[in-house]
Amino acid sequence: MLTVVEVFAPVVPSVSAVDTIPDGWSLMNAMRADNARRPDNRTLREQVFEYLREEILSDRLPPGTELHEVTLAESLGISRGPLREALGLLVAEGLVTIRPRRGAVVTRLTRKEFIEAYQVREGLESLAIRLAVPRLTDEDRARLHELADEMVEHMKSGDVQRFFAANREFHDVFVERSDNDRLRAMYEQLMSQMGRLLSKSLDLRGSLDQSVAEHRAILEAVDRGDAEQAARLLEEHIEVPYRILDSEAAADMFES
Repeated sequence: MLTVVEVFAPVVPSVSAVDTIPDGWSLMNAMRADNARRPDNRTLREQVFEYLREEILSDRLPPGTELHEVTLAESLGISRGPLREALGLLVAEGLVTIRPRRGAVVTRLTRKEFIEAYQVREGLESLAIRLAVPRLTDEDRARLHELADEMVEHMKSGDVQRFFAANREFHDVFVERSDNDRLRAMYEQLMSQMGRLLSKSLDLRGSLDQSVAEHRAILEAVDRGDAEQAARLLEEHIEVPYRILDSEAAADMFES
């Protein structure tokens, strides 16, 4: 079982854009140095929340890590009040779990929970694209084509991280254009919970070529204004990884 002390020790140098961090430099100071480079109206709670959220999604704070309030507050150079509020936001997103006598722990999802999350994602995105297609503007369609082209370029160059960034934005367009605030909120929370697994999507799919072809097919249906066909193709696209998750091939990726 990892603790926050074990995890944060090697992480400190990567927290900000500075090349070196002098003795006694806290993680909070590192965040402030980075924030000084741009206008930032976020509260301390929001800064800590976003920092810890990124640490969790990047697996620098892996599932099962114990987040001791006193130790973490000292590491961040802040009081426990804003830290406790930030942890509450992480709990609401499903990224942190509060356990009796153990306190806050980075959530560890089982394979069953991830399969269920993919099933919910399919339902949300299917509804989103049905709502969005009639509302898409020419600019929206142009952006979708740009993102599809970017995915092809990143696939050819082998830049997996940028491929999935373009992929996520492609899907986000439909959620944003659904004009359904509740759907959007549920989707954002779900994707936060799934974020760590999405980074392993290449392992689940086997290659990016098929994903590119699936996005192209979805986009062709969107261009025709065929929301039902676009939704069916999107459902099939999302089903690929969770069918693999449900197989024995993915058994070693999760706890039982």
